[in-house]
Amino acid sequence: MDKYLWLIPALPLGGFLILALAGKRLSRSSVAIVGAGSICLSALITFVIGGVFLAGMPPNAVYTQTLWTWFEVGAFSAKITLSLDVLSLVFVFVITFIGALIHIYSTAFMEADRDYARFFASMNLFVFSMLVLVLADNLLLMYLGWEGVGLCSYLLIGFWYEQQANGNAARKAFTVTRIGDAAMAIGLFMIFQQAGTLVISDIGASAGAIWQPNSTVVTVTALLLLAGGVGKSAQLPLQTWLPDAMAGPSPVSALIHAATMVTAGVYLVARMHAIFALSETARLVITVIGAATLLLAGLTALTQYDIKRVLAYSTISQIGYMFLALGVGAWTAAIFHFMVHAFFKALLFLAAGAIIESLHHEHNMFKMGGLKDKMPVVFWTFLVGALSLAAVPLISAGFYSKDQILWYSWTANGGSPVLWMVALSGALITAAYTTRMMILTFWGEAHTPVGHLPGRRMTMPLVVLAVFSVFAGFIELPHNFGHFTLFSDLLRPVLPETVMRADIPSEWLFQLLAALATLGGVFLGYHYYYQQPSRVESLRRNAMLAGLHRFWFSGWGFEALYDRVLVKPFIFISKINKSDVTDRLYTGIAAATGEMYKLLSRTQSGSLRWYIMGLVVGAILILGIQIML
Repeated sequence: MDKYLWLIPALPLGGFLILALAGKRLSRSSVAIVGAGSICLSALITFVIGGVFLAGMPPNAVYTQTLWTWFEVGAFSAKITLSLDVLSLVFVFVITFIGALIHIYSTAFMEADRDYARFFASMNLFVFSMLVLVLADNLLLMYLGWEGVGLCSYLLIGFWYEQQANGNAARKAFTVTRIGDAAMAIGLFMIFQQAGTLVISDIGASAGAIWQPNSTVVTVTALLLLAGGVGKSAQLPLQTWLPDAMAGPSPVSALIHAATMVTAGVYLVARMHAIFALSETARLVITVIGAATLLLAGLTALTQYDIKRVLAYSTISQIGYMFLALGVGAWTAAIFHFMVHAFFKALLFLAAGAIIESLHHEHNMFKMGGLKDKMPVVFWTFLVGALSLAAVPLISAGFYSKDQILWYSWTANGGSPVLWMVALSGALITAAYTTRMMILTFWGEAHTPVGHLPGRRMTMPLVVLAVFSVFAGFIELPHNFGHFTLFSDLLRPVLPETVMRADIPSEWLFQLLAALATLGGVFLGYHYYYQQPSRVESLRRNAMLAGLHRFWFSGWGFEALYDRVLVKPFIFISKINKSDVTDRLYTGIAAATGEMYKLLSRTQSGSLRWYIMGLVVGAILILGIQIML
């Protein structure tokens, strides 16, 4: 089946080319068939290849397919080679399957948009770029996909570019992530200098022989790679672009948060674990970034009014959990939470999009309310996603994936009680803002009348994602729940097994405390926003709490800090430097070109005799020059 591997990314690329070149001449139904159909076919091929791969191959098997040689420089040869192992299969499954559901949803959600073909062309290119990223056999090809998803995020976040704010959000995402991308590019140069290759499998196999554990060079290399992951996955301190990315259409938000852009950093760290395993400093930095991000983003989500911004900060927080797991060495737990998170976060964003569309593009949760009975399908599916996000015990997939991270944050070799407390606090905060979001949106008095209800093309993907948001967690059960470890068993040949500490407390106690934290967060949200909402207003009248609310609402002041320290000084210097020698040189060239144009334009007199004379004189000059030479 490896000879058909190329079809998985080729179909989205083909869809993009058709829509980009001929989209304006196609009917809307044809655009929908090409745009959504290409991703659905890619998902179908993924299921077939994945099924054959898992059924008939040994655990450490790899499908590889070399399509052609990209370029050769001296002894260096860059090939377009695709590689599929269990880790990349998990990501390809999520990208194509969830991407297909989002595309089906989009055929209805974007139906009235005048740039229907441009939207699906950009979405297809987005999926193609992410597939190249995770299927790449070498880091150079991965970097091509890495930059491709950055380009597509710019195109889709600013899709409604007529509004200035949307264009600003797109440029912000592109600029902020470039910081991490530049660092990652330097890291790739360092890897090539040390290892002499960019083939991922070769680097992983010989990492221990190339770098000394905890050496300066391996730590710097790992941190440069981490900077790339931090930028793409919107972790501290490069998290500021993601909330503004909600300017794009809701299907774009679902695709970015669940199946593409922000998951790239998690994949990079997991894929290059052989390098990170050699640097305790790099792993500590990953752990600290993940722990700090999950708390900061969770508290910020508690204060937001826009339903999509709540979900955006929620994604930043959940990716923080994944980084925390990667930092303590719980590699498979991070990937398990990535997969489960993809299901329930895609569900929540698509359901939020249906709500916003039905409420005449209203985003403010305080202007919603009363939707429980008016939009029953959306309500029940959103509730399933919310239960999984809050990690409600036993009945949600999110409980099983987040419970692993909570467990390993203490018991893994790189874990500690402090990290467990941070993760547990994040679980309480997550449950609180999720409950707040549910109550404000679906209960209470209706503040905005419902326009039209979503059709089947929008509700069907919600139902499918809701099913996975419940049952996906059962493929990996905790140690004391029967220890059914299908997911980690599949990944173990690719990712190292988590090293556990000897002094491990009872797992039942951990789960009881995690359940209490979740239920405590649910109670807080229920008490303050359903039972006694007036108490929230009284708390806001407290000067200190009001100031804290504003601080959290602003994203802990990162926007203002960067604006003051980076943006305004750069603009100031640019204004001073706008008429420097280089600018004057180009201005002079432009002015000279204009004068030459004016001079030549005088030869256009309209007299046929002058034109003939010019031809004759020119011919004589050319013949004379040739005779002289």
